[in-house]
Amino acid sequence: MPMEEGGGSSETEFVNIDTASYSLDSSAIFHIVTDIIAFILFMHQQIPSVLQDITQEFDELRAEFKELEVELAKNEVKAISTRRKQATRKREVKMGIRRFEKLMACVSNLKAALQLMFAEVPTVETISLVLGPSPLRPLHVYELSFPQGNVVSGDFSRSKTADNLSRKAIRTMISRGAGADSYAGPTKLFLLVKAPSYLNLPLHFLPKREFRQNRKRVPFRLRFRCRTRDPQMNAQLNDCANSDGLMDPASNDLIWFQCRHTIKGLAFRTSPPED
Repeated sequence: MPMEEGGGSSETEFVNIDTASYSLDSSAIFHIVTDIIAFILFMHQQIPSVLQDITQEFDELRAEFKELEVELAKNEVKAISTRRKQATRKREVKMGIRRFEKLMACVSNLKAALQLMFAEVPTVETISLVLGPSPLRPLHVYELSFPQGNVVSGDFSRSKTADNLSRKAIRTMISRGAGADSYAGPTKLFLLVKAPSYLNLPLHFLPKREFRQNRKRVPFRLRFRCRTRDPQMNAQLNDCANSDGLMDPASNDLIWFQCRHTIKGLAFRTSPPED
């Protein structure tokens, strides 16, 4: 079956992202996943600019709105033209906030859910990012595999390891042609994780024991590999992976969970193609 996303022709083929570290903690994995989500949204034209710029603009608009409210609430005498300009600007700022408000709330909720999940489970080996109307009708699927597990970390601050791996993964996705297709209009991004069956976060994750990936859409698979002190294990990580990207026989206890928080793309005008 040809791989529609690029990066290989086999359902079991992975693109490896290597790190010199012996392990990845949950904080690093969290930032890698959220950085790739932001890139996927921008790459597939679901947001008008990179998420970092949107976040900054949203925060600036909210700060300006509060300042305008304070100014308009003052009883001091002002020229009518000044108050009119401030009221007009307040309406414009409010419209700008409303444009991004739902997107930013969804992104924030998804990040919070991921942090709670990493705090509850010791190992998350596979994360699937599905872009499309539903997980069963995907337009694009990106699967992130962490076959050596992770160390739980209570601190979700960024690290150089996370930054380096995020950049390496995004460069790899670009070089492999991921997302190089026509714009299909606003859609949704779903996050699913393969985690231990005892995960109990019903407000954020729903168990999907019977979930199966749509075979018509082959995932773009990234596998993040750490160093190990055992050379034989390094060789296994280089050469072996089953169709789920899992190395541990105990992974039979892992099931799919779907995050309740989805991110819906924004409708905006894209530049027309050049003749």
